[in-house]
Amino acid sequence: MTAPRVPLFTYRDAGPTAPALVLLHGFPLDHRMWDDVARELPSDLTVLAADLPGLGKATLGGFPEPSIEAAAAAVAHSLHDAGITSAVVAGLSMGGYVALALAERHPELVAGLALVDTKSTADDDAARANRLRVAGEVERAGTVDAVRGMRSSLLGETSRVARAELVDRLDGWIGEQSPAGVAWSQRAMAARGDRTAVLRSFAGPATVVVGEEDTLTPVAAAEHMVAALSEPGFVVVPGAGHMSAIECPVDVARALTDLVHRVPPTY
Repeated sequence: MTAPRVPLFTYRDAGPTAPALVLLHGFPLDHRMWDDVARELPSDLTVLAADLPGLGKATLGGFPEPSIEAAAAAVAHSLHDAGITSAVVAGLSMGGYVALALAERHPELVAGLALVDTKSTADDDAARANRLRVAGEVERAGTVDAVRGMRSSLLGETSRVARAELVDRLDGWIGEQSPAGVAWSQRAMAARGDRTAVLRSFAGPATVVVGEEDTLTPVAAAEHMVAALSEPGFVVVPGAGHMSAIECPVDVARALTDLVHRVPPTY
């Protein structure tokens, strides 16, 4: 049986010798959450994004039991199919969990690592139980209503007050996701382990980015990752919450560009 893949979307193809940046989205969204960041990235950079299993245009066909490792394997297969053998990998929230799994399972692929509004630790018992509860609820209801409330909690207070249109934007994206994909993702995140040790062994350049107002994976979680890395950059984005890539795309694009420039041009 062919190993499952996920769809890749090319924001920009700068040619075979250009550095490649791969963007992995958060939950419960798809690759479109990177649209604004992609527009701010330099033209000499190849930029791709993936839809993770069951979300956006990605199906769940052929996937095993839910796991972050299965998502990472599918991303790795899809990049290999696209001729990408080494890249800077940036993941936000759930995408960060997948990026860490890629760094662990496919280290040759990850030349640089950007962890945006995410964490390296596992869920505690309460968070894990809540994920499993929500997974069951969306499956029983056949809707994503159980996660639509996240449209506000994903944003920082500044954005909620000053940019109410972002709430509507997130609500639209969340409403377009499939209940099966939402459930699969929740169970995959609930099952993940602590990958702080992956950061300690990661030899390449890395950057940790976090919204100053992120309450889901707060600044303390970012500082924990910075302390484990050997070559860390660290960016706290003022006025942003958990969706810094949507709230402050210029700041996030600048952090990713700086990381790309720190990666030796060997791919």
